[in-house]
Amino acid sequence: MTSILTVESLKDFPRKHAKGKKVVLVGGCFDVLHPGHVIFLEKAKRAGDLLVVILESDQMVKKLKGEGRPVHTQKDRALILSSVRFVDFIVMLPFLKFENQYDQVVSLIKPDIIATTKGVSSPHHQRSAKLAGAKLKYVTKLVGNHSSSRILNLKRG
Repeated sequence: MTSILTVESLKDFPRKHAKGKKVVLVGGCFDVLHPGHVIFLEKAKRAGDLLVVILESDQMVKKLKGEGRPVHTQKDRALILSSVRFVDFIVMLPFLKFENQYDQVVSLIKPDIIATTKGVSSPHHQRSAKLAGAKLKYVTKLVGNHSSSRILNLKRG
């Protein structure tokens, strides 16, 4: 069963949950879940034992994706993600203004692997992995023509 956590509840995360298990961390908006997301999550899970998803706040999704987003609230996105069998933990992020705030969250989780999609990785992924002592792993390339924004634009057009 997937657990939905807050950043505040992460203080004991490694001690309580990760004992001897390889922790894989992914992050994102996951606003309109599509096959590309599911394939990515499945491949990320295969890289370790526990899959932790850090889920962006509604305010950050709006900042990143624009007006009219998110389609689903963070609470609803967490609920939807919790039904995906590959996901073990979801961390509902507050609005984080600075990259070092993400680094602090990552350091609380202490992942072994930060999984990403080839072509989507950023210097932030690399820096977070280095600071956490984690390996950055490309688990998939972009899958087909799947994109939440593209799906929404097709529906509006």
